[in-house]
Amino acid sequence: MPEVRIAHVANFYGPRSGGIRTTMNALTAGYAAAGHEVHLVVPGPRDAWEPVPGGTLHTVAAPMVPRTGGYRMITRPDAVRSLLDGLEPDRIEVSDRTTLLGLGDWARARGVPSILMVHERIDGVLRAFTPDPFDGLLPPLAERWNRRSVARFDRVVATTEYAAAEVERLGLDVPVHRVPLGVDLGLFRPSAATERRRRSLAGEYEALVVVASRLSAEKRVDLAVDAVARLVHDGTPARLVVAGGGQHLPRLRRRAERAGVPHRFMAFVPDRERLAGVLACADVVVAPGPIETFGLAALEALACGTPVVVSRTSALPEVVGDAGAAPAPEPAAIAAAVREVLDRPVATRRAAARARAELFPWSLTVERMLALHGAPVLPSARRGAATHRAARSGVRAGA
Repeated sequence: MPEVRIAHVANFYGPRSGGIRTTMNALTAGYAAAGHEVHLVVPGPRDAWEPVPGGTLHTVAAPMVPRTGGYRMITRPDAVRSLLDGLEPDRIEVSDRTTLLGLGDWARARGVPSILMVHERIDGVLRAFTPDPFDGLLPPLAERWNRRSVARFDRVVATTEYAAAEVERLGLDVPVHRVPLGVDLGLFRPSAATERRRRSLAGEYEALVVVASRLSAEKRVDLAVDAVARLVHDGTPARLVVAGGGQHLPRLRRRAERAGVPHRFMAFVPDRERLAGVLACADVVVAPGPIETFGLAALEALACGTPVVVSRTSALPEVVGDAGAAPAPEPAAIAAAVREVLDRPVATRRAAARARAELFPWSLTVERMLALHGAPVLPSARRGAATHRAARSGVRAGA
C-alpha cells in the first residue's frame, strides 16, 4: 500500500502548549514514523507554512479569542478548504466543533474519509460558561450542537467513555471509536525528580501538592487552593505549587494569600523537562476540573510516579484508575482524598502511578488511529521523510 496523506485541522492549537497541540504533534510524529505524509492546519498570526518534526505545519491567519491566553480561531473556513484542495489529502482529521464543522461536508463531497476528534463535551463547556438561571436550556442546546457536528463526519474518535457518552446517546448512524491519548514515557519519568529541585519547591516536612493547568474558569483551580487551605488549617503541613498561566492567575494568588496557603505560582512552564521535574517531585497532583474529557497533565504526572486526585464528575477517573483518588469537586472532599493518598506507602503509590501511565504510550494511540485510517506501517518508513517531501512541494497556506 502506498503512503497515505493525512491532514489534521484544528482550532485552539496553543501557541506554546495545550492538549490539542500535544496530541497533534504526537500523532504527526507517529504517522511520519509509519511512513505517511502529514499536514497540520491550524490558526496563526498569518498565512504561512513551515516544516515541523514529521510533517508540515500550515497556519491560516486568524484572530485571537479574547481572554483565552493567546488561542486563535479560524474565521475564514474558505481559506482552509482552499488549502485542502491544494493538498489533496487521502484522510482528514478535524479537532474542532466551531468554525471548522463544514470540513466534514468538504471531505464527503470529495470522497475523503473524515474523522471528528472530540476533545471536549459541549454540555460541560456550556455549563462552565453559562449563568445558573440558564442551566435548563443547556441539554437541548448541547444536543442540537452535537447533532450538527457529528452527522457531517464519517467517524468520531473520543478519548474516553465520558467523552463518547455525549455523542452515543444521540443514536446517530456514525461510528464512535474510543482511542485514549498517550504520554511521553521517556520525558515524563520518576527519575526527573531531584533533591535540589524538591528543596526549591517545598520544605522537608511539607507535602508538595502540585496543579499543572491553564488557569481558566473551567479548570476550577480554585478548588485546589481551597482544598490545600483545609489541609493546612487541619494541621497537615502542605505547600501548593501551580504550574500554568492564564487570566485567573492574579485572582488565584490572592485567594491563596487570603487563605493562608503556603504557595508558589510558577506561571507557564515552557521547558517540558522542567515540568516533568516538578511533577515528579510532587507528593500528589490535583486535577480538579469537573468537565475534563481526558487530562494529559494528569497522565504526565502518573508517568512521573505521582498519584493524582481528580474530580469524579470528569473523565479522569478512567485515566487515573486506582493510582489516585476521585472525590466530588468540592474542597472538603478533595482535601480528604489528598490525605488518603498521602497516607499510602510512598513506594506503593509511586509504583502504581507509573504502572498506570505505562498503559498509555503514544505508540498505542498512533497504532489505533492508523488502523482507523487503513494506513499500516510501511516497510520503507523513515522518520522525517514526510517533512522533506512537504518542504520540496512548496505548498503554502491559502495557495
